[in-house]
Amino acid sequence: MRILIIEDERSIARRTERLLREILGARIISLELRDRIEGGKDYLLHHEIDLLFLDLNLNGQNGFEVLRSVIAESFETIIISAYKDKAITAFEYGVVDFVPKPFDRARLEKALQRLEYTPRNVKSVVVKRKGRLKVIPVAEIRYIKGANIYSEIFTTNEEKELSNKTLDQFERLLPSNFARIHKSYIADMRRATEILIHVGSKYELKMDDEIVLPIGRTRYKALKSEFFT
Repeated sequence: MRILIIEDERSIARRTERLLREILGARIISLELRDRIEGGKDYLLHHEIDLLFLDLNLNGQNGFEVLRSVIAESFETIIISAYKDKAITAFEYGVVDFVPKPFDRARLEKALQRLEYTPRNVKSVVVKRKGRLKVIPVAEIRYIKGANIYSEIFTTNEEKELSNKTLDQFERLLPSNFARIHKSYIADMRRATEILIHVGSKYELKMDDEIVLPIGRTRYKALKSEFFT
């Protein structure tokens, strides 16, 4: 795991680093500290990371500026901040967790556990298109297809957008009406009309626009039970 901490309070930054090394141990490939927005952005421009720990008040600068600039990236973000009133806004950006200051090791461990186990209900996702950021409301996403290290987002206006988030990340990110129907597909089940059953235990999901998507054999029973009872 490659980690970046952007925190202007040196004691908190060092304590966060120490606790992370205690908790994650050899899982840490790299761990860097930056105390300003500019330094953090510059590091992200030249290095790939898996996890960002971000303070929202950096020497008087707004940490949301960092979130806005990196929201389309594939890494996850955990906020560490004393500004509890900013938590709702932070979750709308799709952060994994909001850890209020002061915090202890147990609270940091809980935040790390949420990387794998906590779904989030963001209102939109962001992709890069021709050097610009494009916001896609979650309500407009029909389904998402895995494409190697990228994902293709298919929307209600029949557009296809490319994201560098993986299907696993989208599965944690999207609300409960989205389901992983196949190793390569996530679909908005509110738009599903029926399950097609074929000879040889082959299953497909028919959407309300007549598009048909594959269903993995191991996922058929769970989908049928949850969405078609």
